[in-house]
Amino acid sequence: MAGVNEASNGSIQGRLIAEIRRRIIAGEVSPGTSLSELALAEEFGVSRTPVRETFKQLQTEGLVEIRPRVGTFVTAPSRREITELFEMKELLEGAAARLLAQRGQVPEVDQLKENLRQADLAVDADDRQRYAELVEEFHDLIIVGADNRKLEAHYRTLMNQLAYSRLVTTSLKQPGRPHQSDREHHHVLELILSKDGDSAEQVMREHVRASRRALLAGLRTGDAPPDDR
Repeated sequence: MAGVNEASNGSIQGRLIAEIRRRIIAGEVSPGTSLSELALAEEFGVSRTPVRETFKQLQTEGLVEIRPRVGTFVTAPSRREITELFEMKELLEGAAARLLAQRGQVPEVDQLKENLRQADLAVDADDRQRYAELVEEFHDLIIVGADNRKLEAHYRTLMNQLAYSRLVTTSLKQPGRPHQSDREHHHVLELILSKDGDSAEQVMREHVRASRRALLAGLRTGDAPPDDR
């Protein structure tokens, strides 16, 4: 019966990919963890074929590594890979901030204002979990507000490869980083409101670089990824 459902309902593949991707990005499955094709097939009530295809798609996205005759493992980015991914994040988010500044008063601008209002409260309350959620929302609003589908598509793939939810929490553990991050966000929005696209791009890029430095400083020697692979 499962085979019939898979053949008649192509969305099962999409749901399977989305759920395994979500687990990896959310940190529910740790880097280096082996993923069982059989266990997932049983959990989702499908044959092993869609699970195998899911692994192939997630490998393309950089989330898993398929080792022939060994198994499939959640990718653990090296320091070099994290640095390279953040360099691309800097370029994309800088461009998005510039494009958003050029658009003027759009819904995302009001949403950014509300985001920062809540972020100020979270920082003052030292609620780092809530602030981490608002950081992700802030960056996402910048990307969506740029109104460039190609840029957004590349950004989504990049964020999946970074498993950003885990990394932003690490960066915010650095002393004083939440307050500094919040100030940087306010500066970016001020430039967007003034429609200064060039400066918004520059400051956004500086903000991403600062986040990268905080992240790498937060990766203790015992927990840090290898220098290269």
